[in-house]
Amino acid sequence: MTQQAFSDDFKAILDVAHRLADHNGADAVLIMLEGPTDWQQLLVSVTNHKLLVSADSEDVLQGAADAGIASVLLNMSQAPVFEKLTQTLLESVADEILLPGADVVAVYSGFEADRYDSVSMIHLDEHLSRLTVRDIRMLETRVPLETLKTVVDLAVEIGRDGREGKAIGTMFVVGSTKAVLDRCHPVGFDPVKGYKKSERGLGDRRVREGIKEVAQMDGAFIIGADCTVLAAAQYVDASAEGLTMTKGLGSRHWAAAAISRKTNAVAVTVSQSSGTVRVFQNGEVMLRIEPFRMPMKWKDFEFEPPSVD
Repeated sequence: MTQQAFSDDFKAILDVAHRLADHNGADAVLIMLEGPTDWQQLLVSVTNHKLLVSADSEDVLQGAADAGIASVLLNMSQAPVFEKLTQTLLESVADEILLPGADVVAVYSGFEADRYDSVSMIHLDEHLSRLTVRDIRMLETRVPLETLKTVVDLAVEIGRDGREGKAIGTMFVVGSTKAVLDRCHPVGFDPVKGYKKSERGLGDRRVREGIKEVAQMDGAFIIGADCTVLAAAQYVDASAEGLTMTKGLGSRHWAAAAISRKTNAVAVTVSQSSGTVRVFQNGEVMLRIEPFRMPMKWKDFEFEPPSVD
C-alpha cells in the first residue's frame, strides 16, 4: 500500500492537536488514519504525549508497533466516524492503552473521506466512567468481546436506521444463556425456532438483516456466547426489585437491568424514542451510545444573484 504524503494540511492539523493537548494536559493524541503514514514524522509532530492510531486495515497500521506507537485495528470501514471513534476508545481502555478517565485529543476525517478536517477534545470519564479495566475484562470473560461488539454494532444500526424509516426499539441478552432462558418465555411466535444453528449466526449479513425485520416484533433476542441467535420475541421475566434507574427509561430498560443483575449476561437495549443504545451489566448501564441518524455533509451554498434591470 502506497504511503500517503505527509501534507502541509496534515502537519497543520497535527500542530493544532498538539497545542490543544498541551493546553489541556491531555493524556494522549489519537489519530484515526485514512492511509499509511510516516511514523517518524508523526512522532516528531506529536511530542510529549502518548500517541495512539487506529485504522480499518492492517496494512495502514503496519510498522506502528515497531515505531513504539499504540494502535487499534477496527475493521469498520462502513461505520460512521462516531462509531469508529467510540470503538477505538473502548478497545483502548480494554487493552489498557488508555485509562478510563483519560483526556484524549482526536484527529479524524469528520466531513470528507481521506481529508483530516476535525479535532476533538474527549474526556473519557464523561463517556466511559463506568468502564474500568476490570469491568471490561469481566465483559470479555463472560461474553467474548467479538460477540459483544457484533451485537452492539447491530444495535447501533437499528437505533440509527430503524427499519424502512420507522423507529424500532429492541433488546438483546447475550451470554449466560441457560440462566437467561430459564427466565424467559415466548411472547408469541418465535421466528428463529426450527432453523439450524448454522443459519442463526450473527456473523452472516443475511441473518443480521433478518434480525432487523424481526426486531419490529415485541420481545428480546437471546444471543449465545458464540454469536448464535438462540431465541427471539422473548418476554424477559426477572424481578427489578431494588434497582434504581434514570428517570424516563421504560420497561425494556428495566428488564435489561434486571436480567443482567440476576444472571451473568450482558443486555443491550435500543431506545425506540431516541435510538440510544445502552449496555447493561450487573443491573447498571456500562456504556451508552448515541447513534447519528444522518451523516454530516458539507454542501455548497446555492443562490441566485439579484437581477439587474
